[in-house]
Amino acid sequence: MELPGNAYEMTQPIEMRFNELIAGVRADLAVKVFGDEFDDLLPAAERIAQLLRTIDGAADTSVEQVEGAPVLTIDVDRRAAARYGLSVADVHEVTAIGVGGRAAGQLFQGDRRFDVVVRLSEALRADPTALQNLPIPLSHEDEPPVRVALRSDDLQRVPVRWLPLSAVAKISIGEEPNQISRENGKRRIVVQTNVRGRDIGSFVEEAQARVAAEVTLPPGSWLAWGGQFENLVQAQRRLAVVVPVCFLVILLLLYGTFGAIKPAAIVFSGVPLALSGGIVALWLRDMPYSISAAVGFIALSGVAVLNGLVMITFIDELRRAGATTNDAIVGGAVTRLRPVLMTALVASLGFLPMMLP
Repeated sequence: MELPGNAYEMTQPIEMRFNELIAGVRADLAVKVFGDEFDDLLPAAERIAQLLRTIDGAADTSVEQVEGAPVLTIDVDRRAAARYGLSVADVHEVTAIGVGGRAAGQLFQGDRRFDVVVRLSEALRADPTALQNLPIPLSHEDEPPVRVALRSDDLQRVPVRWLPLSAVAKISIGEEPNQISRENGKRRIVVQTNVRGRDIGSFVEEAQARVAAEVTLPPGSWLAWGGQFENLVQAQRRLAVVVPVCFLVILLLLYGTFGAIKPAAIVFSGVPLALSGGIVALWLRDMPYSISAAVGFIALSGVAVLNGLVMITFIDELRRAGATTNDAIVGGAVTRLRPVLMTALVASLGFLPMMLP
């Protein structure tokens, strides 16, 4: 069910908070349109949102609500007010009392006190016709009464010392900007969307290519891409440095443990084999490579090195005890099978919830 003026998106509380802390938005991807005038920015943002909805994987695409705030406008006719000896301040004062209210006294209850506010009832304040008949007192009460027509169909003029608001002002109800968002001193409109069923990296690449080819921005406007995409880019940059350093440190530690490069290389050879299994698992589950998968690969590499170290160390002990190479390999594999499986299952079962939909 859709309600007028409401936009919905499906998310999780923790995920929403992290998205908001990272880029100030509550969705996986945000396209920020910067510029000077909302009249130019809004059509461009609507066009970008329409294009994002056509990309595979987009969900809950919406444009930041910047319009639609109902505003009651009272435009004072200065010439008409001057003819009756009224100033703009006089008209504004009466309308401010009737619509907004004014304190006329105080009510005391024990040691507490409350202002007594006088204003029109809610029904009258919401009725433009009633506001048009709001009496505006004439400022010069010592002068002869002024004769005015309260309605256009009056056949006779009656003497009054007040005027209806419609005689000196025009009342209209329209829509004005709902909010004006700024970032780094520039106005902005955010187009946000969630990504489901595909990785956010390929989605952003496709979206950026299509937006650049199909959307023409007004002069003086530009785009900024944010959301979890920012977190992905930053994490990829860090992992591009951290992962090689981790592998190098692992290799150095193995060399320091065995004192030779050959057994260290044998143990380290389990790392690419373990990573190949992780890649196959992602392919079988039809899951994209993500930061979570990268962290899983790092943990998987550590488990593979640990299991290889346990196996090689025990085989070397059997060889020192006098067993042949073949017997040491078979005996070591059989004896250390249970510890190796237990170590591997701990990591596997720990990451299993990430594989489930």
